[in-house]
Amino acid sequence: MKHFARLAWTLAFTTSLAVPTLASDLPGAGIEVSPIKGSPANAWFQHMIVQQGLEALGYEVHETLEADFPAVHLAVASGDADYTFNHWKPLHNNFFDKSGGEAVMTRVNAAIKGAGQGYFIDRKTAEAHNITDIGQMNDKAIAALFDADGDGRANLSGCNPGWGCELAIEDHLDQFKLREAVQHDQGSYFAIMADTITRYNEGGSIFYYTWTPNWISDVLVPGKDVVQIGVPRTEGSTTAQGNSDPGFAVNDVYIVANNDFLKANPAAARFFALVDIPIGAVNAAQVKLRDGENTQEDFRRHAADWIAANQARFDGWVADAAAAAN
Repeated sequence: MKHFARLAWTLAFTTSLAVPTLASDLPGAGIEVSPIKGSPANAWFQHMIVQQGLEALGYEVHETLEADFPAVHLAVASGDADYTFNHWKPLHNNFFDKSGGEAVMTRVNAAIKGAGQGYFIDRKTAEAHNITDIGQMNDKAIAALFDADGDGRANLSGCNPGWGCELAIEDHLDQFKLREAVQHDQGSYFAIMADTITRYNEGGSIFYYTWTPNWISDVLVPGKDVVQIGVPRTEGSTTAQGNSDPGFAVNDVYIVANNDFLKANPAAARFFALVDIPIGAVNAAQVKLRDGENTQEDFRRHAADWIAANQARFDGWVADAAAAAN
């Protein structure tokens, strides 16, 4: 596959004198690259697009490492990994700063824009009880509607430790004095959400956190099956939007790379800077993941299919990146 990618790239640009036509002339020839991503599987799509671009430039891309997000940032900062396409800004700002920040790594490019997060409940319960924000869970009667384990508290299908989103949720539970009203269920997010979906399908009320891009909103469709609820409005909030406050900022997903790697590899740096993937394409890949296409071969194929559908654009990124090495 790697040989095929390089050969295809060479054939595509043999007419351009500015682009090398032999594999040995590619700017990444003989250079090994180590990527890293967070543990959720839904980041594979964008990583595979970048990997195939680097391979087209001649780089030898190692198997992608996986870790929780604090460790992802530490690995890029230390040079144990060269880059990640899994940095959410502002969600992961603290991980970035605590790992050394701009002194050791660079947010090269917001290559996926407009990723959202928030709390959702089923529409039937929201409309029947006029629920619009999580502060209403302090009403014991409201909390009991979402009680899945019989302890009187609402069960919130929440965020895994180490992902970053759990910190915002825990802060909301403290800020709005919800500890006695809400149980933040954590562990394996998608296993917990499978139980949540089952509860919904059986007619139960559900309360969960999710984000986009993600396949959850393809199954529990906002506006049809569920509605987003916010947090109580507070003075000075940084996440308020109009007359509501979702409690979470809209994020952009960045490619972050080690500074030494960027300096030594101008072609890779330029390619990183050019990548731009519509969030709709990422969502479409999540649906395939949900439907069981969840192997490394599947992830690579999803990326290759998107590249083929956007070939001229992708080829332009590769050509521009190759020229940057000269």
